[in-house]
Amino acid sequence: MSDDEYYEEEVTSNTSKKGDEAFAKAKHGVKKGELDEQLREYINEWRKQRAKEEEELKRMKEKQAKRKEIRAEQEKKLAQQKKEEEDKARKEEAEKKAKEAEEKKKRLEEAERKRQEMMAAQKEKGGKKQQAPALDARREMSKTKEQVEEEMKISLSIRIKPLDLDAMDSDELKTKAQQLWDTIVTLETDKYDYEQRRLAQDYELKELKERQKIQLRNKAIKKGLDPEAFTGKHPPKIRMFSKYERRTDTRTYGDRKKLYEGGWEVVRAEMLEALWKEKYDDWQKRPKAKLPKWFGERPGKKAGDPETPEGEEDEAGGGGEAAAEEDYEEEEEEEEEEEEEEEEE
Repeated sequence: MSDDEYYEEEVTSNTSKKGDEAFAKAKHGVKKGELDEQLREYINEWRKQRAKEEEELKRMKEKQAKRKEIRAEQEKKLAQQKKEEEDKARKEEAEKKAKEAEEKKKRLEEAERKRQEMMAAQKEKGGKKQQAPALDARREMSKTKEQVEEEMKISLSIRIKPLDLDAMDSDELKTKAQQLWDTIVTLETDKYDYEQRRLAQDYELKELKERQKIQLRNKAIKKGLDPEAFTGKHPPKIRMFSKYERRTDTRTYGDRKKLYEGGWEVVRAEMLEALWKEKYDDWQKRPKAKLPKWFGERPGKKAGDPETPEGEEDEAGGGGEAAAEEDYEEEEEEEEEEEEEEEEE
């Protein structure tokens, strides 16, 4: 290849390369423009959607605020209505109480007036005061402390009239003060007397309770129970004869005490008695032979005694044996008595 041909070919290749680059740039520009256009449309669509959401949120907030206002107004109305109802109920209760107090006051005034009239009539007649019916006393006992205090205040307001001090002069005031002082002295004297009477009654009641305790203790001991059985808070338990028999134990304390007296000592004494009887029976069954003569003489024979015949020797021997048996029995009885005395000690 010549130089001219190589140069022409190189120029042609450079030109084609430049064309390709321009075509690629044009194509890339078209794509970029399309992408920009799509992105712009997406952004516009997002902005529209965002505006709608913001508008919807704003509308919801306004709706919520309106609901809060409506609810606050309703709660305010309900609170006002409730307050009015409470005030009305309180007012009705106060009126009812005032009415009841007024009726009670009138009733007590009427009762006081009747009492004063009855006392005046009794003073005129000189008779004794009549007893109040039991129903009124029961009604008085069933009243609460507050009711009693309230009635006491009303009664005192009826009985004790307020003093008109302005209309009194010095002499009248002195007379009234002296009357009040005499009343106080009389009341204090009665109070002291009643207190002393109460102390004496308390002492008498205490003494009577002690006597009752002593009587109950004696009664329990007689029945064979614990001394404190009848003096406790609860009644005594029913003592059964045994846990296997459903019947009440009627034995006295002495009878039940004898069940546990002696114990092993009694068993041992019975066993010794049976053993002694057995041995004694064996001893009674022994063969009774004559004592043999010793160098032509019977044992126990004293010097100078006459010799006894054969029959009399048998009788004498039998008598000696009986006497020996009696002595042995006496010795055994003495030993048993000594053993019993030692056991008792």
